[in-house]
Amino acid sequence: MVKYCSLFWSFFKVGTFTIGGGYAMLPLMERELVEHRKWLTEAEFIDQVTLAQTLPGVFAVNMAAMSGYRLRGYGGSVAAIVGNVVVPIVVILLLASVLRSFRDVEWVQHVFMGVRPAVVALIAVPVFKMGRQAGVGWSNCWVPVVAAATVVVLGVNPALVVLAAAVAGWVYGRLTKNRPKL
Repeated sequence: MVKYCSLFWSFFKVGTFTIGGGYAMLPLMERELVEHRKWLTEAEFIDQVTLAQTLPGVFAVNMAAMSGYRLRGYGGSVAAIVGNVVVPIVVILLLASVLRSFRDVEWVQHVFMGVRPAVVALIAVPVFKMGRQAGVGWSNCWVPVVAAATVVVLGVNPALVVLAAAVAGWVYGRLTKNRPKL
């Protein structure tokens, strides 16, 4: 049985050593929950990521809540959430109180500009990894590209794009249901 302090400590580490928010936490969460602790399988982790994205609220908190609940019920959920958010909340409060006086300092601006590419990389790695595990390959990689372009270039509401993709996936599944596998 997973202990509350183990849940707290695992999510405390993830929340402490991540810059860039919820999606940047994914590689650390996956390493901690799937590879190191073996509390979740890769498939369970991907399912949780998918579900956490659909829920309202902060993605990292949703992931912590679902993982904690899956492993220890409501108490596990609380332990994981508190572990995940305690350091970021303290850091944000400290930065907000101090950064206001330094925001026009040139080297501070350069530091933040330097962190941006690292955050993009931290987000890109789990996206590509989960895409590969979900079966996205060269034959169907156009789907997320078209979806992103539809939202960014055409300004279509993302909810409509998700709904259209779900309907298209359902239709495709129905049309290929009885087709023999090659």
